[in-house]
Amino acid sequence: MSAAIQRSQEFVPVKEVKNGVIIMKGGGYRGILMCSSINFSLKSEDEQRGIISGFQNFLNTLDFSVQIVVQSRKMDIRPYIAYLSSRMSEQKTELMRIQLREYSNFIETLTEGTNIMTKTFYVIVPYAPVTSLKTSALSSLFGGKKDTAAKNVDPFDEHRAQLEQRMAVVAGGLQASGVRATPLGTEEVIELLYRSFNPGEQENPIRLES
Repeated sequence: MSAAIQRSQEFVPVKEVKNGVIIMKGGGYRGILMCSSINFSLKSEDEQRGIISGFQNFLNTLDFSVQIVVQSRKMDIRPYIAYLSSRMSEQKTELMRIQLREYSNFIETLTEGTNIMTKTFYVIVPYAPVTSLKTSALSSLFGGKKDTAAKNVDPFDEHRAQLEQRMAVVAGGLQASGVRATPLGTEEVIELLYRSFNPGEQENPIRLES
């Protein structure tokens, strides 16, 4: 793991990311849904009312809290410029090569003088496991015997199933408003955390060591 990531982890209350689930240092779990956007201003009045109504119903059906995060980043135009450069040699006429070169120069000049931002929308879904006090009370009542088999069972799968149920509820509720929601995988979650807590590293690749 790189030194930059280690420095970030000192200030982030995250223990680890496993199977796309964030395990907090305090014992809680977090799942992240990446959501599509809607160009609300281009919708008709009836469509706008339908979207608002659907979102209201979504909020009213939730019996747990969620966090909505909007992340703005400066658009990295370099891959597109590289793509245009690769296509330049494939053009059959000199005129097409000149036009493509001028278009590429125009895009570079435009982006240098203007901060073109992209926005990504996320919904963070929490789950806090509830420790059962009845089990410990019954164990003490009947002589304090420990269930070795139960002790060795990893509760992660059960907690993840509960979290995924919540995420499915959120995704279904957002779909009623026309918003598509997709859960992030492990690598995507790690990248999101890294980019969020290392804003100066936006243009640098992430290197993770096993």
